[in-house]
Amino acid sequence: MNVSTGEKTFSVSRHVSALLLAVQFLTIFPVKQLPLQDKTTTGLSLLYYPLVGLLIGAILVVAEWLGQTLFTVHSVQVLLLAALLLSVWVGLTGALHLDGLADCADAWVGGFGSRQKTLEIMKDPTSGPVAIAVVVLLLLVKLTALVAVLTYGSIWLLLLAPLLARLSLLVLLLSTPYVRKQGLGEILSRYFPRSAATKLCLLGVLGLLVLAFSKALALLLCVGVTLLLLRRMMMSRLGGCTGDTLGAAVEIVEVVCLVALVALL
Repeated sequence: MNVSTGEKTFSVSRHVSALLLAVQFLTIFPVKQLPLQDKTTTGLSLLYYPLVGLLIGAILVVAEWLGQTLFTVHSVQVLLLAALLLSVWVGLTGALHLDGLADCADAWVGGFGSRQKTLEIMKDPTSGPVAIAVVVLLLLVKLTALVAVLTYGSIWLLLLAPLLARLSLLVLLLSTPYVRKQGLGEILSRYFPRSAATKLCLLGVLGLLVLAFSKALALLLCVGVTLLLLRRMMMSRLGGCTGDTLGAAVEIVEVVCLVALVALL
């Protein structure tokens, strides 16, 4: 009995640590610096990435509600509110995924089709004009999509993009080899529970279909096509994914979700 209780306590503790690791890595929330975790717990943290995405979406919903409450929203104010929401969105993640997008943009252009050159450029901490242009364009699309969602849609739609983007990370890691042999990404790819991740992805898809079948089906189709294209690019150039390509995928999927939601309104 004591052994069973001890094992249960260890299991709960490990899941709590995994959740805190996910929050610590994906957001700027002041989570107390966690001690070095075993690789299994680090891999387990990947299962909580969609939950962190849902948390980010919930904060955006609250921020939007506060904005609507504080001032009457018309034309110019909608643009201002969208800009504030986008600032909150970027700030919550510490621009983590935008950094990956910038690295990929520079590497894909500067790598000239070479796998080794592409991987080397991704490690360069500086950003060139291509990276800046891609990040600015993506944020512009995100901003205008937010304006449309705020004008015509329900604030609850803001939950979907962060959630699906981080659920997409599981899909990519389930289907795509990780090419760097060091760092957090390699640990996540090797040690995350694949069976549980598969079930989580299926549960997320089924949940969306139950809530809004026709619109959810169209949204999932857009996300699925996006992931197929991204995976093809990764496999063609690198033979797999890296932390930067996964971060870029999060940003791209979020934009695709917002644009698709606007089209479905």
